[in-house]
Amino acid sequence: MIEDIKKTLWATADKLRANMDAAEYKHIVLGLIFVKYISDAFQARRDELTKRFLDENDEYYLGDNDPDAVAAELEDRDYYRAVNAFWVPEGARWETLRAQAKQADIGKRIDDALTLIEADNPKLKGMLDKRFARAQLPDGKLGELVDLISKIGFGADTAVAKDILGQVYEYFLGQFASAEGKKGGQFYTPASIVKTLVAVLAPHHGQVYDPCCGSGGMFVQSEKFIEAHGGKLGDVSIYGQESNPTTWRLAAMNLAIRDIDFNFGKEPNDSFVRDQHPDLRADFVLANPPFNVSDWWHGSLEGDARWVYGTPPQGNANYAWLQHMLHHLKPTGRAGIVLANGSMSSSQNSEGEIRAAMVEADVVECMIALPGQLFFNTQIPACLWFLAKQKAVRQGEVLFIDARKLGRPVSRVQIEFADEDIDRIAETVYAWRGDADAKLTYADVPGFCRSVPLAEIAEHGHVLTPGRYVGAEAIEDDDEAFADKMQKLTERLGEQMAKGAELDSQIRQNLAGLGYEY
Repeated sequence: MIEDIKKTLWATADKLRANMDAAEYKHIVLGLIFVKYISDAFQARRDELTKRFLDENDEYYLGDNDPDAVAAELEDRDYYRAVNAFWVPEGARWETLRAQAKQADIGKRIDDALTLIEADNPKLKGMLDKRFARAQLPDGKLGELVDLISKIGFGADTAVAKDILGQVYEYFLGQFASAEGKKGGQFYTPASIVKTLVAVLAPHHGQVYDPCCGSGGMFVQSEKFIEAHGGKLGDVSIYGQESNPTTWRLAAMNLAIRDIDFNFGKEPNDSFVRDQHPDLRADFVLANPPFNVSDWWHGSLEGDARWVYGTPPQGNANYAWLQHMLHHLKPTGRAGIVLANGSMSSSQNSEGEIRAAMVEADVVECMIALPGQLFFNTQIPACLWFLAKQKAVRQGEVLFIDARKLGRPVSRVQIEFADEDIDRIAETVYAWRGDADAKLTYADVPGFCRSVPLAEIAEHGHVLTPGRYVGAEAIEDDDEAFADKMQKLTERLGEQMAKGAELDSQIRQNLAGLGYEY
């Protein structure tokens, strides 16, 4: 049912955008979905309070059923804040906007509604993208979009509503990333990659940090992982940073609709030059930084305390990201990072020396090679780095996993990891670490995984490409000697060649009987 809702909504919403660029349009659609949800959640709480005020068996019972008293009490914001529901002023409620959808100035009315919501909810201050009045949509299309989103029924059950909204929001993020092509990957990491990072790191508690958080998918999946393993919302503290102002707002909405508390710093800005969390030392870092950024350097970064293993080259930020994330880890912390494959073997402009220093310092825990076509419309091959500030186990070893043969197609141009693929990768890492809840006993698997001592990695020039270490996949042993198998195959080939000669002779005879020469 939810799949049909998502697809129908997307098809209609995409049609309404006409010639508007997807990068611009996504903020219009997702902003409206956000307003619809918080308005529905507000109304659900309002309806619940109304019933309780009139129920003489309820502690909220007002006693005299006076409509004016009930109406006045419903305006007390504390009732809403008690259940983490946003207060929505009357002029910003969805039904008010829906009633005005056909007005020529509906864009300005929506912007005004967002301003009212921010004024009454300090947590959202500056987070909502007020761009509706200047949206370049054909006449009437914005009103049609309001009518379309009105069809999303979140219902009165808060848990169900959040789940529906979360799925619709995530689906739209993915569809917009696909529509935007290569650029879309900058704000959205495919869910199966995020799930893999989260499953391997297993962030059950503490502080989780993403210095290039995009639309906030790493945090959403972390919370889902915790809840799936018996934890609760709030077991982790969320810290993020994002340089793109519109994406920063997108992430804020993505977490706000799920009642996830977060700290994205006071402003959107560059993590290297304007670090919003300079004193943070996190338990977990999860990140998908932009690959191979060439214009990241600033003169103020010379001699920065983060460059423990060497100053990164000014023409590529990959090793700046790795060292930035190590810098922000607690001594017991772990990080999982998506990077381009070149990061595993490049020796240009000091990258080889930095990688060697990191390996010899034993901060590299696991390297995973990913299959192609996991990302939206980019064929740049990628890998996962897992770092540990201070390894508690497996000191002096690195686990290599070659996952390039995993994954299933979801379209002509894209694949994704199935749940069983993610489980296989995560369980291999758990077993290698010797985690208490590991379901397996670790063993090297030719062609898939191998634990390699640092001395052997040094012999290979500190190259960290898994395919160099895991070897070839084992061929199934059927207990038949090669010589015996070869003899059988040769005999079968001889039989087939003799059969072919016999058929050729028969064809010649038949053609001759018909007066043809062959």
